[in-house]
Amino acid sequence: MAELHQLTATELLEGYRLKSFSPKEVAVALIEHIDTWEPHVNALYAYQSDMFMEAAEVSTQRWAKGQPSGALDGVPVTLKELIATQGMPVPGGTGLGEQVIANQDAPPATRLDEDNALLLGKTTCPDFGMLSSGLSSFHGLTRNPWNLACNTGGSSSGAGAAAAAGFGPLHVGTDIGGSIRLPAAWCGVVGFKPTLGRVPIDPYYVGRCAGPMTRSVDDAALMMSTLARTDRRDAMRLPPEVIDWHNLNVDIRGLRIGVMMEAGCGLPLDNEIRHHVEQAAKQLEAIGAKLVPLAPVLTREMLDGLDRFWQARQWNELLKLSPEEREQVLPAILAWADGGARLSGVEVVQGFQQTLVMRRATETVFEQVDAVISPTTPNIAFPAEWPSPTNDPRQPFEHIVYNVPWNMGEQPAISLNAGFSRDDMPIGVQLIGPRFADHLVLKLAWQLEKCLALPLRWPTLPITHASRKGGR
Repeated sequence: MAELHQLTATELLEGYRLKSFSPKEVAVALIEHIDTWEPHVNALYAYQSDMFMEAAEVSTQRWAKGQPSGALDGVPVTLKELIATQGMPVPGGTGLGEQVIANQDAPPATRLDEDNALLLGKTTCPDFGMLSSGLSSFHGLTRNPWNLACNTGGSSSGAGAAAAAGFGPLHVGTDIGGSIRLPAAWCGVVGFKPTLGRVPIDPYYVGRCAGPMTRSVDDAALMMSTLARTDRRDAMRLPPEVIDWHNLNVDIRGLRIGVMMEAGCGLPLDNEIRHHVEQAAKQLEAIGAKLVPLAPVLTREMLDGLDRFWQARQWNELLKLSPEEREQVLPAILAWADGGARLSGVEVVQGFQQTLVMRRATETVFEQVDAVISPTTPNIAFPAEWPSPTNDPRQPFEHIVYNVPWNMGEQPAISLNAGFSRDDMPIGVQLIGPRFADHLVLKLAWQLEKCLALPLRWPTLPITHASRKGGR
């Protein structure tokens, strides 16, 4: 039987209803588990166990009276550090510059509070959220629970590690170029990037989404019923829509599933990943889908143009810091972003134009197919201390090639675990749907999760790392 910290949110809510256990009992078990693991993975920021326990006791009283309040009453949740919570600064992975105290919760935090989810704490991210790595000049090093020598990916690094290590069932990440799906794949969990604007976020930006990071598709759907409520602070939000997120049944017979095995540029695809994704596609074919081979949507010109645009954007952020503060930023960020200082206005605009080229290319795909299956990452794992899988600040985006087109195109995309490598590291598979087809993507992921039927596994803490600290 699973321990309390291993239960999904769906299982917790059912246990509360049946009075099998209480939110307080879950909180006690979770705090004990975190005390064991957190010194080694370093996934949490602003973790206050006493406040968490107090909220759990109040929730327990509501359930004892048969008066739960909200769809997530008593369910532990974390928020990525970049998502503002009232009364706390947003360090942005660096803790530099003017650390303004947030005067209100950002939309995802507001929605979860409305449904009485129990905020366990915030989760770590790298400097400015601009690395797919667990490396931060402020938070230190966040490690992958499956192998502490390996990287979590990022920028939702702490959320990926927390989900994999069992720090509660529900976690919220953000994603502008793969930052939910990449750590989800490398940490062996589910990561859902909705259609842009489906989950209101503040501050909003081109391609920036918030979404669930969980251990099951069921739980991702459960979170969407809360997170997808509208909020006018996001000027890019979608109009309110009634969606029965809990209904995940779908008949996929006849659906055209595009199989996009090549990314078009970037790191070459690892053969073990190729095998697992091909097997996942065959599982969908076995239950009635029609597989359609697809060419890549991304080109070198698109990726390099986006790189230049992001360099300029990041250099603008660095200019807000004093020279002394800039010296404290991770060297990999400085070595990459200083290129933005040498770009002309025309070059930056040309770079931004490539986001629109990506939008056209990704939208065209869905004239041929109903959904797409692809790898989530080109590589299986990389060292915990590296800022990216290339460890080259001049080539920081060679690994986001399966992800970033769908951010710029605004399509929903989800990563789920497809199995494990020979070295026992998780391998992710990605499903993508047309804009606004978030529910379809979750339904397909739920079907694929059932087809794969992977046995429940949990990382174990190696004795050789028993004294290792997270590097906070």
